[in-house]
Amino acid sequence: MTLSGLDIGIVVAYLAAIFVLAQWVSREKAGHTKDAKDYFLASKSLPWWAIGASLIAANISAEQIIGMSGSGYAIGLAIASYEWMAAATLLIVGKWFLPVFLRNGIYTMPQFLEQRYGTRIRTLMAVFWLGLYVFVNVTSILWLGAIAVSQVTGMDQMLAVVLIGVFALLYQLYGGLKAVALTDIVQVSLLVLGGLLVAGLTLDQLGEGAGVVAGFHRLWDAQPGHFEMILDKDNPFYKDLPGISVLIGGMWIMNISYWGFNQYIIQRALAAKDIGEAQKGVLFAAFLKLLMPVIVVLPGIAAVMLAPGLDKPDQAYPTMMRLLPTGILGLVFAALVAAIVASLASKINSVATIFTLDFYAKGKRQHSEAQLVRVGRIAAVVTVVLGILAAKPLLGSFDQAFQYIQEYTGFFTPGIVVIFVLGLFWKRANEAGALAAAIGSFALSIVLKLAWPALPFIDRVGLVFLLALALAVVVSLATPHAPEKDIIQTRDVDYRTGVPFNIGAVAVLAILAALYTLFW
Repeated sequence: MTLSGLDIGIVVAYLAAIFVLAQWVSREKAGHTKDAKDYFLASKSLPWWAIGASLIAANISAEQIIGMSGSGYAIGLAIASYEWMAAATLLIVGKWFLPVFLRNGIYTMPQFLEQRYGTRIRTLMAVFWLGLYVFVNVTSILWLGAIAVSQVTGMDQMLAVVLIGVFALLYQLYGGLKAVALTDIVQVSLLVLGGLLVAGLTLDQLGEGAGVVAGFHRLWDAQPGHFEMILDKDNPFYKDLPGISVLIGGMWIMNISYWGFNQYIIQRALAAKDIGEAQKGVLFAAFLKLLMPVIVVLPGIAAVMLAPGLDKPDQAYPTMMRLLPTGILGLVFAALVAAIVASLASKINSVATIFTLDFYAKGKRQHSEAQLVRVGRIAAVVTVVLGILAAKPLLGSFDQAFQYIQEYTGFFTPGIVVIFVLGLFWKRANEAGALAAAIGSFALSIVLKLAWPALPFIDRVGLVFLLALALAVVVSLATPHAPEKDIIQTRDVDYRTGVPFNIGAVAVLAILAALYTLFW
């Protein structure tokens, strides 16, 4: 598959326009020099629509579009639980987590850990997040994005990795978070439009002239097993998505860690004008998450009939793009590139934020605001170089990269959730307990994986969470309480939410109940 001249023109126009827009929204007023607050938190001025769009743009990238379409091809609609349960998780984040973070002026997640527990846990988790973001998140976006680019354009895959990395770097290098967040409404609009076009045209082809609805019914009738949300034990992919455990077990831990305590996600909400804007932003993102399976999973299921026998499931989405006519292909390809660039730029900026504010700024010397911004930009460059070098060695051998990402992060997420939840809601938790949970989560995950290989990793995540929680509580109670280390204020935090948020939350939950009832 190759792009026509019209398709190439559309993609080039998009790249030029989004680059210019990013630089334009990043400009500073005359006489004002960009400081760390401007660069890393967009001057704490983001409106709700930018927060919601940027949350989705940071989340939906190649690892979702390519990876989840691949899982849709192999497993079916059950993989959509990652999307739909995220919608409910965002409501929890908006109501109970963000009020504490914003009340205490938190910039980074390691900063919260230091103010709540102490310096050792901050350093440990900052190192972990830097490793995770560079060697799992950045590499996965680069590699999976390059798969799509190379299959659509015929470009060498490693060349595509380099071009994607360089463009995403330059796109946000000057403006930081402001360049990313204030352009993400354009990126997400293009992503949704392009995704709906792919889903609609694939279903229309299945409908054989009778329309999209007829195509969907044909797909559902022909592949009923691919429309089961809750898998039975005899399903070959039960180990990936273990039945009812998906709804009541470890997936909650995965989602709460990702949406509540993940720097490159929560950073958008931390940059809000106020708590009301932050909560409206996460509600907007929750509604968008309800739509995502149509964009990222349905084309993969359709590929089961339209392109049976693919060598790798992750080829499903690029293969479906081959069905698109000239012009539409360019638009959809631009949407895919938009998702890749927006998400990658978000990760790059968050790595720069953590490295600069949680390591460099913690040195003995005082640093000027200009120095902090400069170091952030250098960290961004190093991040991209490392990601490009590590992409193929780490991800080149996986058939379903999305599942690899979940499996890897599942070693650490139980401990992360324990540390933050106790830090937010139990004042007796101390640094010793937090360290025990962090280290114990990884150790217990390894032990269970080796000793009980048949245990589904989502169930393992849930079990390790309970064990790490018990470990943190016991160690905290058995060691001296150090209230002087805890400077996080929670007594005056107002957890009440406004009528619009409450009505929207009820609507999200009602839609989720209807979806699971329909596709159970």
